[in-house]
Amino acid sequence: MRNNFIKFIALVVFSAPLFTLSCKTEDEIPDRQELTIYSKNPFYWEYKGEPVLLLGGSKEDNLFNHPVNLAEHLDILREAGGNYIRNPMSSRNPGNPWPHKMLDNGLYDLNQWDEEYWQRFENLLELCLERDIIVQVEIWDPWDYFMTEAPLGYGPENVGWESCPYNPALNINYTAEETGLETNIDYYSGSQPTEHIFFHTVPGLKDIPDIRIYQEAFVEKLLSISLNFPNVLYCMNNEIGEPAEWGEYWARYIRNRAEEYGKEVFLADMRRNSNFNSGEQVNLLHDTVHYDFFEISQNTANNDQRHYDQIMAIRNQISRHPKPLNNVKIYGGEIASWTTSVEEGTRRFWRNIFGGLASSRFHREGPSPLYFGAGLSELAQKHIRSMRMITDEMDIFNCAPSSHLLSMRDPNEAYCLAEEGKQYALYFPDGGEVMLDLSAVEGDAKLRWMNILQSRWLESETIAGQQQVMISTPAAGQWAALIMADR
Repeated sequence: MRNNFIKFIALVVFSAPLFTLSCKTEDEIPDRQELTIYSKNPFYWEYKGEPVLLLGGSKEDNLFNHPVNLAEHLDILREAGGNYIRNPMSSRNPGNPWPHKMLDNGLYDLNQWDEEYWQRFENLLELCLERDIIVQVEIWDPWDYFMTEAPLGYGPENVGWESCPYNPALNINYTAEETGLETNIDYYSGSQPTEHIFFHTVPGLKDIPDIRIYQEAFVEKLLSISLNFPNVLYCMNNEIGEPAEWGEYWARYIRNRAEEYGKEVFLADMRRNSNFNSGEQVNLLHDTVHYDFFEISQNTANNDQRHYDQIMAIRNQISRHPKPLNNVKIYGGEIASWTTSVEEGTRRFWRNIFGGLASSRFHREGPSPLYFGAGLSELAQKHIRSMRMITDEMDIFNCAPSSHLLSMRDPNEAYCLAEEGKQYALYFPDGGEVMLDLSAVEGDAKLRWMNILQSRWLESETIAGQQQVMISTPAAGQWAALIMADR
């Protein structure tokens, strides 16, 4: 049996509390008001005492592991009006360090950390805190623990289980015979559970403490950094297909550890399954014991009117007990039917917000142009900027999806977000003309058009309330309109 003494030490040490939270002082981090759910409208978030709409896009998902020009990249996001990124704790890209230390013999020691990996993570959180950017951290990314991405064409240089420190062939801490972990995992789980031992170590599944102690140590180390920051959300997995008990265990673990240190955390999980009528998605949506918000990113398997209708169906299911609905990755490139066109990705970005989602972020572009999403390309920046220009001029947190106010409308022609009688926003994916019910508006209202691709307002015009009004876009293409009742 390999390194029994090391394993014994690990079992003793890892069974005790692993860190003392070294919170920074109030002077070191100005304005420590934490991210929380907005009490007046729980479909949204609140940060620094104010409701906040989360908009984003980035060149990579695991930004912490791409430190070159990171500050400049975040500045570009912020300048465009963005305030939201995704950060899986992933190491699958070329040159990424893994969380554990590699010894001189080329093997990892799961009892020691790679300081560069963790310094990169803390640096990302610091840079985002300085810019009021919310970071949605994904604890486990299955792509790191299953097959390399190369066979699917997702990047020929990327790596997976064959390079992962938890692989028993690559560490000094346990063997395949001792743990049941395979050294070759030449498959990926997709939306179906597998027998990969790594995702069955928790109680309720196979319950394997000899592996779980190292997984728990990883989560403890992460929390020793992230709990110092007020701008972090936690998602257990990236599009997982493994049993729900896996994510639930880590949700309980993280919440319990946070509570011990007087910290409130907000948790979600992300299933791979894009069928939101499936039992696993329905159960996840209504799970208020483990999770505080819902990740709806897999809805980007849907296009056009269906994409919006699915948002409405999910939102309606929780209308009595609202929670934020986040979309941390919007597909829209040119790799498969999953992603369709980049233009459809930008339309999904707008339908998300007009459907009442709390966040909307463009997925990374990938290793070739238009691969997965718009990322933080110039096109993405235009849409983020225009969205922020619209929402800064209204009180979106008092609005609700209101496409029922539209008539003479074709499917996917236009969408409405409104606080009836006071403010109305319209989005047209490709021009059009619809009738808008302004019967609740007393007196006149001001109509302004936003040229989305130019991030430019047109001159305002006056329209009369207390009637049905025909609204026509100035030209073809994507347009938004803001109608504010005269005060």
